[in-house]
This record gives sequence, C-alpha cells and structure tokens, in this order.
Amino acid sequence: MKIAILGKPFSAEIAPFIQVLFDELKDRSTDVIILESFYSYLKNTISLPTGIDTFNRGDKLTGVEMVLSIGGDGTLLDAVTYVGAQQIPILGINTGRLGFLATVPYDSIPVTLDAIYKGHYTLDDRALIKVDSDQDIFDGINFGLNEFSIQKRDTSSMLVVHTYIDGEYLNSYWADGLVVATPTGSTGYSLSCGGPLVLPQTNNFVISPVCPHNLNVRPMIVSDRSIISFEVEGRSSSYLASLDSRSIPVDMTVQLAVKRENFVARLVKLHHVNFLSTLRSKLNWGLDKRNSIL
Repeated sequence: MKIAILGKPFSAEIAPFIQVLFDELKDRSTDVIILESFYSYLKNTISLPTGIDTFNRGDKLTGVEMVLSIGGDGTLLDAVTYVGAQQIPILGINTGRLGFLATVPYDSIPVTLDAIYKGHYTLDDRALIKVDSDQDIFDGINFGLNEFSIQKRDTSSMLVVHTYIDGEYLNSYWADGLVVATPTGSTGYSLSCGGPLVLPQTNNFVISPVCPHNLNVRPMIVSDRSIISFEVEGRSSSYLASLDSRSIPVDMTVQLAVKRENFVARLVKLHHVNFLSTLRSKLNWGLDKRNSIL
C-alpha cells in the first residue's frame, strides 16, 4: 500500500504515538510519501525511515491509496485541498482539539492501522462546495468541505448580502455576513450561527446569516443542485470571503456564486464510528443524564 501523509506540529507527549505510526508502516512495508513542509518538521521530531519521498501542493499523488491527516479538523480540511479531484480516501488522526472529522485518537493508531490493512472500513463520500467568480480569489483551489462565508472586515457597519437562488431573488441579508454550509459543515460555523444539523448524506446546503439585524430572518435549507449567487453592499470597499479555513479580502464589485462541486471528498470511516455517535461524543448533542443507560 502507498500512503501519503500530511499534518501539523504536535505536542511532545504525542511524539511517541506518531513514532509508533511510522514504525508500524515500516513493519508493514508501506510505501510512504510525506508533505515536504511536514517532513521537515518530522525529521527533527521523530526517527523516520530512510528513503521517504516528499510531495507538495499540486503534485499528482500517483499510486497513493490513502492519505493520512495528522492534526485536527482544520488539517483534514487542508488535506481535502491536496487531494481534490483525485478523490483519494482520507483518514484523520486527531492530535488537535475537537476531532469531529479527524476521528481517530492518536493512542489508537496500531488498532486503526490493523483495521485499515484488513479492510475493516468504509468510504464516506462527502459533498463539496465550489465557488465560481469572475476573478480567481482562491488561487485555483475554489472548493471546500465545510462552508463558504461572506463576512465584514471590521467592527463598524454591517453588510447587505443580496442573495439569489438559480437567478431568483431570495433575500437581502442585513447582517455581519452569510454562511453557506454543506451537510458536513452544518456542525461547524453554520451551527454557531443557529443553523440546523444536517445528516452528511442529504443533498442540501444550509444558508445561515451571521448576526442578522432582523428578528424574522432564519437559516434556510436549499437543494445543493441550486446555484446561489450574491451581490454585496457595505460602507467598506471590500469584504472577507472564506472557504473553510482560507480567507481573502474581496472587492465589492467581484461577482460570486456557489454550487456543488462535481467531485467529492472520500473520508475513511471505521466500523465503530458513525455520525450520530460522533455528535453525542464530540458536541454533547442530546446530553441528558437520563440518557446515561443508552
């Protein structure tokens, strides 16, 4: 098996577990390639096998059967941008905080690798959101797993986001911004804006205003076959456009629209992990002492 690995720096107490990961991969004669920047960090942190190749953004991951993301949920979101249309399965090893997408605890690495090599996993295809614009504002990486958002850049006046669905006028949101989330992203920024939780396999987007200045504006679920377009007004000359963890100032004159990407992110799901159990364990969803017997 050929595995690509990328990640972020981790704390000293986690280093022995990452060492176990590379030792196990070596014992299984795994062909490993590592993101160059992460390799530079790892070689000064743990003992790596010799002869490991590296890769960078834009490289074709030829022959790679799985990508391991070592970090938190943000690292896994970044891994999706490296894989892109290649749709290589991604497994997240959590060395961060929440670990909602990166579901494998770092102290479960040996058990997890055993399950992977025995084929005891499934692939969970997740819809991506794509940004179309009349200027390239995301350096060619115009897709994300969680959400696209429009936000004001300062602490002064709010924005007015005129929003259209398939060319038909929906609403003008007077707010600090607007979030369009995928089902995966419904547990992220959209949730903190009052948006609903959406099961991963539903074919929807969630439109959630950020701090709307209107008591009767609520989040809305629309089909992900829709094209959602925007015209933004405000006292500033620009606003902040964000795609997952990537943000950039955008001029008010730029034309923007979002739709579903024509490829997916393939997340590796171990048999004992599912979306509902993760909701309960990571977000304390439905927490009630009367449910302790379940």
